[in-house]
Amino acid sequence: MIFDFSVVWASLPLYFSGLLVTLKLLAISLFFGLLVAVPLALMRVSKQPVVNLSAWLYTYVIRGTPMLVQLFLIYYGLAQFEAVRNSMFWPWLSNASFCACAAFALNTSAYTAEILAGSLRATPHGEIEAAKAIGMSRLKMYRRILLPSALRRALPQYSNEVIMMLQTTSLASIVTLVDITGAARTLYSQYYLPFEAFITAGVFYLILTFILVRLFKMAERRWLAYLAPRKH
Repeated sequence: MIFDFSVVWASLPLYFSGLLVTLKLLAISLFFGLLVAVPLALMRVSKQPVVNLSAWLYTYVIRGTPMLVQLFLIYYGLAQFEAVRNSMFWPWLSNASFCACAAFALNTSAYTAEILAGSLRATPHGEIEAAKAIGMSRLKMYRRILLPSALRRALPQYSNEVIMMLQTTSLASIVTLVDITGAARTLYSQYYLPFEAFITAGVFYLILTFILVRLFKMAERRWLAYLAPRKH
């Protein structure tokens, strides 16, 4: 068997273009996903049954259905309704990039909300008592102590979610976006070289994963240093 990577070398600009699309999808999805996840996490730890149940239902449905199904429902499913096609939202809902980002953001928001909720529940009781002792309001306590503390402790779990979202962005090629996987599919369709095309895509994802893991390790060393065992 002879492999021909000269075609891949000539197609590197396509892969780098796909890399930019992948990074854009990942950044936008994580940003808006985190914005949605924070209030959801607060709802999940609420003692109000209605508030807690509504957030639980959202995370349960999103986490209980495949990402591909969610993407298809947003990109293809909504288009079948005439009311949607005639609405002011159609210019966005007919855009593949918007639909992919929306689907990815909704998906990651559910997982991130559960990560943050678990981190909030694990907050040492002493931190809460100390905040109450100095007269902090509930809002200020969450803003200055509980949320920052929970976000720091959630870093290891959240790093896994970010890596999973990076892999999930490969589904964007199914809705016509030319990301890294889309570049590989294009190369395969043109030259019928599946191994060369997809092994190159795999290398790109491996490099991105390595960079993200290193960045999160650096963040953990900086913001979770106080949790490390002390040397005697």
